[in-house]
Amino acid sequence: QVQLVESGGGLVQPGASLKLSCTPSGGTVSAYTMAWFRQAPGKEREFVAAVRWSGSITYSTDSIKVRFTVSRDVAKNMVYLQMNSLQPEDTAVYYCAATRNVVLTNPDFYYYWGQGTQVTVSS
Repeated sequence: QVQLVESGGGLVQPGASLKLSCTPSGGTVSAYTMAWFRQAPGKEREFVAAVRWSGSITYSTDSIKVRFTVSRDVAKNMVYLQMNSLQPEDTAVYYCAATRNVVLTNPDFYYYWGQGTQVTVSS
């Protein structure tokens, strides 16, 4: 059984940066597509970014792509989401997820989920 453990959320001001981390206990990051999703209050869970088992990377939008960076460290068995130039609309609970399915953006195709970490961007 794979358990995903996230860390790194917090309260920051607009324009600040945060780095989220995730490690799959009981699994390896190179065996799964590892993704980040987020869910704001009253909204559906949405895809943010993913790094496939092969190492290829996908972002949800150009706005995310220019501000966020998803990466993995196979040696440390960690996946990261570096978030720069954070804006209030980035406020959400961020989830780490893992799948062996080829579908990237639909949360229904992910097998494992972390508990979520709150990111709040506010002045």
